[in-house]
Amino acid sequence: MNALEIFSTVQVFIFDVDGVMTNNEVIVLENGHLLRRMNIRDGFALKTAVQAGFQVVALSGGTSSGVKQRLKGLGLAEVYLGVEDKLGKYLELLEAHRWKEDTILYMGDDLPDLEPMRRVGIPVCPADAAPEIREVAQYISPYRGGEGCVRDVMEKALILQGKWPVRRPVLASTGKKKK
Repeated sequence: MNALEIFSTVQVFIFDVDGVMTNNEVIVLENGHLLRRMNIRDGFALKTAVQAGFQVVALSGGTSSGVKQRLKGLGLAEVYLGVEDKLGKYLELLEAHRWKEDTILYMGDDLPDLEPMRRVGIPVCPADAAPEIREVAQYISPYRGGEGCVRDVMEKALILQGKWPVRRPVLASTGKKKK
């Protein structure tokens, strides 16, 4: 089996936010607000997947209203913030939607993501994920959190399923063009 074939079965994407959709850093303002940076190309992939009919869920321990507004603006119907028990929330979603676990891609980067990642069919992570997460991941993106890892996995799945807006082969994980 080709290592990229795991992406051909994805029907549901679940993403952590901080450290996956953002770069693991926050800027703390004097008023206590926290600023995060998100990748525009990740946003394009999220919007494209939603428009193609995929279920896309954000699941985060953080509580940023700006993050929620951004993700809702990209078309995500399910954005869960302030989630302390990610496994519990994952199991709720699984039961409510009757998803098949082997068709779920979960991208996480740190210990709160570990248990849901052990359950799904396609556990993946950014290049800078915690060692325990890297150990359970079937695919480790060459991109760091907030720097294109979301686009990397979504693009692979959409290309393999004929749902990416431009026809082209799936590129190797190094990002280099085939000759």
